[in-house]
Amino acid sequence: MKLRWKEHEIIFVSMVTALLIAGYIKTSNDGTEKLYQQAHVPFNIFVNILIPRIAKCLLIYGVYLFVNFFTIPRFFFPKKFEAGTSRISVSLSKISLQGIASKVLKKYTWLIIQIAAITLVLGTAFTVFIYYEHEWLFHYPGFSFFPKHGHTNDQLIDVYGQYFLALFITVMYILYAACRDLVIHHLNRSSRRYLVLILNQVSWFLLVLLAIPAFYYAFEFSRREELATTILAVAIPGFLLFMINTYWLFPSKAGKTIFTYPVLVRVLLAVFVTTIPFGIGLSNYAGHSSPFLLLLAFQLLFVTPISWIYFTQKRDSILEIRGLETALVKSKTDLQFLRSQINPHFLFNTLNTLYGTALQEKADNTASGIQKLGDMMRFMLHENNLDFIQMSREIDYLRNYISLQKLRTQSSPDIIIEDDINDLHCHHKIAPMLLIPLVENAFKHGISLQEKSWIKIKLGCDEKNIRFEISNSMHAKKNGNVEKEKSGIGFKNVLERLKFVYGGRFQISVNGDGKEFFVKLAIQPEI
Repeated sequence: MKLRWKEHEIIFVSMVTALLIAGYIKTSNDGTEKLYQQAHVPFNIFVNILIPRIAKCLLIYGVYLFVNFFTIPRFFFPKKFEAGTSRISVSLSKISLQGIASKVLKKYTWLIIQIAAITLVLGTAFTVFIYYEHEWLFHYPGFSFFPKHGHTNDQLIDVYGQYFLALFITVMYILYAACRDLVIHHLNRSSRRYLVLILNQVSWFLLVLLAIPAFYYAFEFSRREELATTILAVAIPGFLLFMINTYWLFPSKAGKTIFTYPVLVRVLLAVFVTTIPFGIGLSNYAGHSSPFLLLLAFQLLFVTPISWIYFTQKRDSILEIRGLETALVKSKTDLQFLRSQINPHFLFNTLNTLYGTALQEKADNTASGIQKLGDMMRFMLHENNLDFIQMSREIDYLRNYISLQKLRTQSSPDIIIEDDINDLHCHHKIAPMLLIPLVENAFKHGISLQEKSWIKIKLGCDEKNIRFEISNSMHAKKNGNVEKEKSGIGFKNVLERLKFVYGGRFQISVNGDGKEFFVKLAIQPEI
């Protein structure tokens, strides 16, 4: 599923362009000829009305297509990226750019040239169109598009203003189109298909909503005020209620009917929330409360049943998309967890430590270390794929990991590792390997063999909450340290899993002052 925002916009702009051209042809005889006759200026319906208006529509439409299909894709989403080095040489006589610096400069220069060219074409065209559409105002001796300095009472064309208007429109639309395409690019590459589905519905509704006033404007229909009132008072709140019911309220209560108490309360709340701002404004405009009551009845008796019928017909596909998105994110985060948890550097260092210990002692430490490592690998292979595990199993894995890290760093007296893990009252269930990424990050970024380092870990439970705290020393990153450059991967995964698994039933705070990094996490598991 792809986000159709841009496609819907192009359809809308194409439709509006066609409507405007059709409207200009239909209303070409609008009484303008009398103004020419009064000014004793020759009039031609093609030269003075049809050609300027239609050409203006087609020109703007052509520039719109050029920006969307040429400027934005080539500047923000090039098909080919050439890697290389960037070098800037500065001397008293010249500045030379080489490598990527030269390509970036050329890229921005080409964008500026395009903007300047579009501004020149549009500004000139606007000026010419104004002249031919209002020729009776400028048909006097000595008229000039660029008049000389001095005061005159004759009508003039603000040529510079037209160029500024063209520049402003061009720059603002390019910024908007760039943001739009970046959002589309990001969402199409992500796993948030449910959000894409909702945004497609919104963009399609806006297309229809804006097409109606465009049709009225193009053909100069009367009662525009009534049309605007209808759109604001009926269409917008109706669509908001429809989207809330269909894609949020009903899916969250998919196993219940609309007549159950929890669903009915939420439905009534959604009706009032979407009705009040528009209904009050409409009632103030009309001077009585009838419009508010009518809109409330429309939302409750028409929009709500329609949204329920639509949801029941589309229930399977809507819930399937929600479930697939959740499963996809979970699988993605689990895979990232496995990649981040099975840290090759950590395993290699641990095995080297075990090997050295075996040569020196040939006794219990080696056997204990190997057993802990085996328990960790067994846990990752057999229990990590479960949705929830007993808290005791997570604690066992955490203790094994800390013990192995202590074994690896025990020869360094400047490294202090303190752990206070209290499993009393820890009878809850937890998503597997939810805490270990925070511990791994602490060891990854908080331990230095050259500087004094410390890590403090505290874990405890009560009847309702799991509480976890960890702090570690911070050290300046060294160039070429690949392991420490990959910061934040495990932490991002933790946040993502917390949101999907626990929703709003967790609190996390992160602080760092350059010398110490501190994470505090509280989880309220399901009871």
